[in-house]
Amino acid sequence: MKKHPEYQYLELLKDIMENGSDKQLFFTPEVLEQYKKKGEEPPYIRSVFGRMIRFDLSEGFPLLTTKKTFHRGIFTELLWFLSGDSNIKYLVDNDVHIWDEWAWKRYHKHCLANDPPADLNQKDFIAKIKSEPKDSDFVKKWGDLITIYGRMWRRWPGSDGREIDQLAWVIDGLKSDPYRKSYVVSAWNPDFIYQMASPKNRNEVPPFCHTTYQLSVVDGKLNLGMFQRSADSFLGVPFNIASYALLLLMVAQVTGLPVGEFVHFFGDVHIYSNHFDQVKEQISRKPRPLPTLKLNPKIKNIDDFKLEDITLENYDPHPPLKAEIANIGGFKETGKKYDRKKS
Repeated sequence: MKKHPEYQYLELLKDIMENGSDKQLFFTPEVLEQYKKKGEEPPYIRSVFGRMIRFDLSEGFPLLTTKKTFHRGIFTELLWFLSGDSNIKYLVDNDVHIWDEWAWKRYHKHCLANDPPADLNQKDFIAKIKSEPKDSDFVKKWGDLITIYGRMWRRWPGSDGREIDQLAWVIDGLKSDPYRKSYVVSAWNPDFIYQMASPKNRNEVPPFCHTTYQLSVVDGKLNLGMFQRSADSFLGVPFNIASYALLLLMVAQVTGLPVGEFVHFFGDVHIYSNHFDQVKEQISRKPRPLPTLKLNPKIKNIDDFKLEDITLENYDPHPPLKAEIANIGGFKETGKKYDRKKS
């Protein structure tokens, strides 16, 4: 019998636990203060470098079965990316809280430096985002992550002031000339990343983890390969696998191409130290049959997909495994400039 494809992921976890190198993380002073108040040491990571897993989508939708995964959150987040939006208001209104901490951290840091009495805890901050209309000054200013995947995919800021829709270009190309090798979408934009960023673009959100993806037709089938420079194996990677597999299915449908494989390339792939016990439990579990994902066949435009157009069938996972996410991100101001002078 063919080995269950989920074992690739479980073997990756085992590889990291047995062969990984332990490394310290960078936390901003505000986040370190939170750990101090809780009487906890911040976590470290155990990581390896340079790995790959792949999923043939004809074998089922690769939503992990060795723990229950929040698939509605995955689908909602991808639809948000596809919209090109950078404000968490849509997610909050749909009770998806994947990005709450990073929006709040920027607001919290601003309040500490400028107006401490106005500071809200994260719960109250998110409640305010949800209660106010999307065009309110508070939501527009503090709900906007600035640096986010959808903006780069669909509204890349061009040097001449345009906003470039990379994904639309890829989809049009796949329809007219499917065998070209240049169908790449990049999120890695130095003008939005840490010390390299322009002052107006600096943010506390970590630089793009899944930096680049490529769509390629081989033997008549559409494949998607994604490079992830930093991968939280326990919490993040299950989301990333399902999200990009769904994106591949969507693009295949709107281009009329048969679907092939999702190939996941990793740079630094790691496990947080406060996830070790959960990982050991997950590795001990036996994968169950993968579910089936169906898209509304009437949808022929990538911008027309809605949550109700995505149907997951026969998902029978093991119980969930909960773990706390580490709020990393931010950077040290060094005063150094990375602008090259023109000769």
